[in-house]
Amino acid sequence: MNAKIIVNRNFVVSEIDSRMFSGFIEHLGRAVYGGIYEPGHPEADSDGFRQDVYKMVKELDMPLTRYPGGNFVSAYNWEDGIGPREKRPKRLDFAWKSLETNQFGTDEFMAWCQKAGTAPMIAVNLGTRGPAEAQSLVEYCNCNYGSYWSDLRRKYGREQPYAVKTWCLGNEIDGAWQAGHKNAGDYGKIALEAAKMMKNTDPSIELVVCGSSSMGMSTFGDWDATVLEYTYDFVDYISLHAYYGNRNDDTALFLAQSEKMEQQIKQIVAVCDYVAALKRSTKTMMLSFDEWNIWYHSSGQEKNSEEWTAARPILEDIYNMEDALLVGCMLITLLNNADRVKIACLAQTVNVIAPIMTGKGGSAWRQTIFYPFKYTAAYGRGRVLRQIIDSPVYEVKFESGKPRQISYLASTVVYNEQAGEISVFAVNRSLEEDLSLKVMLGEFFLSGVIEWLTMHHRDLKAGNSEGHEHIVPEVAGGAEIENNCLSATLPAASWNMIRIKVS
Repeated sequence: MNAKIIVNRNFVVSEIDSRMFSGFIEHLGRAVYGGIYEPGHPEADSDGFRQDVYKMVKELDMPLTRYPGGNFVSAYNWEDGIGPREKRPKRLDFAWKSLETNQFGTDEFMAWCQKAGTAPMIAVNLGTRGPAEAQSLVEYCNCNYGSYWSDLRRKYGREQPYAVKTWCLGNEIDGAWQAGHKNAGDYGKIALEAAKMMKNTDPSIELVVCGSSSMGMSTFGDWDATVLEYTYDFVDYISLHAYYGNRNDDTALFLAQSEKMEQQIKQIVAVCDYVAALKRSTKTMMLSFDEWNIWYHSSGQEKNSEEWTAARPILEDIYNMEDALLVGCMLITLLNNADRVKIACLAQTVNVIAPIMTGKGGSAWRQTIFYPFKYTAAYGRGRVLRQIIDSPVYEVKFESGKPRQISYLASTVVYNEQAGEISVFAVNRSLEEDLSLKVMLGEFFLSGVIEWLTMHHRDLKAGNSEGHEHIVPEVAGGAEIENNCLSATLPAASWNMIRIKVS
């Protein structure tokens, strides 16, 4: 099979926001306890943080980490997680039927962020609580006024404000599973009041309002429009969430799921622009895709874990080669929409549907999905170039709707002017055939191929495990530059990154 991409340095989608490669830590399963925090572990530092874990997080170069949820936040009292640990209450976590010990809270998370080389993205509880509690958390974290909450922060050992820039106004409040579930109008009103109080406390912060939990919601689109009609002038982003799986063991269909992600982005952009038109606003609403990943391997796993216990191991998906391919496709989709998607959080970072896994008391290891994320985060920096793609296609049918034509080639082309290089990220979705790819790079002066990393395996169901990380990217050869054209043959069912030096 043959495919061709045409790009030109003058035709740009957008500069890429580095926050596109962010992560997520929720009080869920072993993400916190036994994940990033495990006092007494051989790798634990003086704060109880696992050094092997935060070194791997640094490998992923995540500029933001969303915290503390997720569903957990919708019944969370943030005050439970500050102050002397021996005085912190144990609470039942109704989101995940667990026991929350509150030994890890806001101050611990801020300290972990500093060590892991990431910045906090804090969600406030707008499920069971409201604007006043959200404002007090901003005051605790960001203010230096000599007020009650800022003085309490000092009392507990932090003199200077944390200066948290990005805040989420709750989580998935459209979902009936959420503590404090509300309809769009009721949520829009409370989100507006919280936004006003939070921004009055610290005008420098940015706010993310809850969009639809998924495209499958019966209120999808209508929810987003109603919420934005209330909050448009006070928020900076609207959130999107999406998870995909291969429950029917149809790999060709599974690898096409990133096209649904593309559709979701385009439809929410349309809703945002509709509300802007209604309000005669010149402001462009941006998107925060702050939960995305593959999630299906661990379905039902929670039944094997005792309810109402601390850090019960749930949602520990073990990823395989085909999962790495789809993660690569989803990263490509996010980059190709960099003009509107400014924040994206892989959900989650450690143990819970995560690229990093740990053994209790044991070692940490990298799942297959770790690698497309790592290399896209490292080299997907700069400007996304607009592509014209000519590729063979195959036909799939999603849960509803007519059959769709899906390109065997998923790709994005990124120009990093500062580094003087172009990165081509490409997935060959064909399960049987190699794909001969030509990339026509107009208006560039090319010096040659820097490197070509490819990731593929004869068994698409194979994965990594503790002590056995054998599915990793390999250095490939054979990519050539001639007359401003890159030529390479992508193996069947492969993820690829080809970097080119620009003179």
